[in-house]
Amino acid sequence: MDGFQSTSAQSGSAADLAADRFSPPPIQQRHGAGARRTWSDRPVGGAGKRAFDIVVSASALVALAPILGAVWMAVRLDSRGPGLFRQRRGGRCGRPFYIYKFRTMTTEENRSVAQAREGDNRVTPLGRFLRKNSIDELPQLINVLLGDMSIVGPRPHALAHDRQFSTLDRRYRERHRARPGITGLAQVSGARGLTDTEEKIFERTNYDIDYVARWSWLLDLGIIARTVLVVFRDRDAF
Repeated sequence: MDGFQSTSAQSGSAADLAADRFSPPPIQQRHGAGARRTWSDRPVGGAGKRAFDIVVSASALVALAPILGAVWMAVRLDSRGPGLFRQRRGGRCGRPFYIYKFRTMTTEENRSVAQAREGDNRVTPLGRFLRKNSIDELPQLINVLLGDMSIVGPRPHALAHDRQFSTLDRRYRERHRARPGITGLAQVSGARGLTDTEEKIFERTNYDIDYVARWSWLLDLGIIARTVLVVFRDRDAF
């Protein structure tokens, strides 16, 4: 992705973008009062959406506990390394948080921001199955319960990618008005998978900004329903 050429009119000049670049506070301030805020403290959806997230994530964690435990053990037995990995991602208002996933690679994923590609030899056989069926994302229910994420919202990116994408599209920072989600409008609209070209970055940003601008309960419930179909029909994840 280092070979991007920023020729789009959306990119703007370097001077115009300087103030808009992604600049998160330290990880210790991700929930702290000292974190810099650009928008209103009220996140997209407000208290009602947060209450929904707590109920759904807590219920799902209890119901799926045996499955989550079995997957964790299988990952540990399949290859050397922890069952879970964590990586810093950009959250609401740009505040970083540690995202949780089942480990699907043989390398130390939390030390790299390289996106997994089709045929990536770092992905284990079990990891490929977990990715294809989106099972590796289930530990993010913990992030939802903690308040770092929501069930529905823009997918969080690695901090390095947030910085890079914000220089390509000045509108990118608007997506941080919402808590990042386990699933989102972009993911159920065909903009799932690698963001390895400017066109893909702009497309996903368009969906994320559209979600923030017109959030409603009907939109969230529709995305959740469509996510179920994507998980069973779409195999773009790897």
